[in-house]
Amino acid sequence: MNFKKQHIERYADILLWGLKTARHGRRKKSDIILLRYDPAALPLAEKLYEKLLKAGRHPIQRMMQTCPMEQKFYEIANNRQLTFIPPGEKELLENLNGSIVLLAPESITHLSHIDPGAIAKFTKARKPLRNILDRREETGDFSWTLAMYPTPALAHHAGISIEDYTRQVIRACFLNRKDPVAHWESVFRRARSIKQWLNRLSIRRLHVESEKVDLEITPGQMRQWIGISGHNIPSFEIFLSPDWRGTRGVYTADQPTYRSGNRVEGIRLEFDKGRVIHAQAEIGEAFLCNQLQMDSGADKVGEFSLTDRRFSKIDRFMANTLYDENYGGSYGNCHIALGSAYSDTYAGDPANLTPYAKKQLGFNDSALHWDLVNTEKKRVTAHLADRGKTVIYENGQFQHNG
Repeated sequence: MNFKKQHIERYADILLWGLKTARHGRRKKSDIILLRYDPAALPLAEKLYEKLLKAGRHPIQRMMQTCPMEQKFYEIANNRQLTFIPPGEKELLENLNGSIVLLAPESITHLSHIDPGAIAKFTKARKPLRNILDRREETGDFSWTLAMYPTPALAHHAGISIEDYTRQVIRACFLNRKDPVAHWESVFRRARSIKQWLNRLSIRRLHVESEKVDLEITPGQMRQWIGISGHNIPSFEIFLSPDWRGTRGVYTADQPTYRSGNRVEGIRLEFDKGRVIHAQAEIGEAFLCNQLQMDSGADKVGEFSLTDRRFSKIDRFMANTLYDENYGGSYGNCHIALGSAYSDTYAGDPANLTPYAKKQLGFNDSALHWDLVNTEKKRVTAHLADRGKTVIYENGQFQHNG
């Protein structure tokens, strides 16, 4: 099953809605938008390019590396090549107003034999570029959105046919609706009500309990719950970046995860005083441990997230983090991300959030950001500043009618 013309048209409209909604600053017709895409997503990229031009924007299009190119890069590149930043890259990002990324991998295991250290070196070398965009987003000058285009490789690793995989994408993004943007607006409003409710609670700590999870998360000072903001299509998660120093207990990811060509499954992490003190995995344990050593922030939590099953139509493993972290199913999901925090979960003006302030508030900093998903039936209890407590999430949904 392939996307029909109407699906492409609707998908493009939703992504432009996402890019607009995610931006809290003033938008201009002369905005510069970077459109990056895998080759298989070309039909959607062409439609987006057309719509950006018609809107008066300045689209810059870049096709991403093919899987053989990416594989050869890591097999052949020396240290100088791994850390090379092309001339003009910094200048482009310093003037960029938006980014749309279309992921359509022809393989998700082609880097499984690559030294994780080489990938980590490349990732760390590009962190200053990511910092530029983070800062521009904090000042309202930049926004981004991300989407996935179905491919046979994704369907294969999810264990379903490409036809069924495509149907799941269509349902998840509401491409089967005549006016999907209006439906996204409805989800956005309902989620806003839940976020307002959460942000009125003065939470000292969160206790997450399921069959294999017993974890304490400390939201920290000057935090706000955000999500369903236009970043990522689809996105149904409501999340914050906690004070990493208050993380304690056990977290288990019952969903497999693919990262840098490696499948990691059955992850179990034990935290004490904010750091991972013990890590194991049924598959890919060596890779997991390597990632935890990427830098000083890789073994700390940068995000805690909950997805309400009333919003998400995703009901199976999709072998793609964008979808798996938004799993709805019977019990919704929670996920933590190891590594970098999101500064837009700061309750003040992110433009005033200096590196020193981030450190003082416990916002984690890392070149890594790795989402690990748990879909078990669970309860999340908020322990409040007045010493009371309340269940905020149970049976896959927030205990508030958003």
